[in-house]
Amino acid sequence: MKKYIILSLFCLMFYARLSAQSISYVDSEYILKHVPEYSSAQKQLDALALQWQKEIDDKFLAVEKIQKDFQADMVLLTDDMRKSRSSEITQKEKEVKDLQQQKFGFEGELYQQKIKLIKPIQEKVSKAIEDYASRQNIDIVLDKSSVTLLFARANYDGTNEIIIKMGYKPGSFAK
Repeated sequence: MKKYIILSLFCLMFYARLSAQSISYVDSEYILKHVPEYSSAQKQLDALALQWQKEIDDKFLAVEKIQKDFQADMVLLTDDMRKSRSSEITQKEKEVKDLQQQKFGFEGELYQQKIKLIKPIQEKVSKAIEDYASRQNIDIVLDKSSVTLLFARANYDGTNEIIIKMGYKPGSFAK
């Protein structure tokens, strides 16, 4: 019986402490739409991705052409010639796939560029959120864009205050 009383008191104290915390939420995607540097970085990343994808697509088309030529010439080729051209095609396919992995793979060049361009902006937003939380005496700040909020009262939304803190005007998106 003593255990239940102690457990009940502990739960009651935990609930009281939990309910005393102040919580706010922000929409980081909406905040980032206001930051011109973020818009510029996204355009740079998109341009790089498009350029690299075109280069890779061109290389895949070249390999495809070599394969078609090989298929057309196959009846005229000796076994050694077939093996040689087949291994050449396999090697070229591997090179293109390796290039694709190098550019777009996990921790590839696109990922590295994204870190280089976006991380300073995210740190700036994070600092503004920390300042907002300190000023408003908020214990927990949730990100509406990465956490599923089924309901939130508008008076807990600190998004516009963060945008103002960063020196931008809410509602006027960066181009």
